Amino acid sequence: MNTADPTLICSAKGCRTPAVWVLAWNNPKLHTPERRKTWLACEEHREYLSRFLGVRDFLKEVVTLADWQEAQKSAEKDAEGESGPDPARG
Repeated sequence: MNTADPTLICSAKGCRTPAVWVLAWNNPKLHTPERRKTWLACEEHREYLSRFLGVRDFLKEVVTLADWQEAQKSAEKDAEGESGPDPARG
């Protein structure tokens, strides 16, 4: 099953392959602990990019692109539910 979005490509220099992984990271010298920056990776470059971030202690999480997108959709729905009008109050 190919869950890659063809508009989302690998972050490795020169790579034009569709991404299938999300590498969530932050630089603790620049970012708050909860902040997450992301790089996208194809199968071929996932390990290389993970090592690059890992040796700097920047890597926080590696998940499939499909799982990341699903989590983002869930978070957006939760945020809408918290800030939107309450239909029961009509």
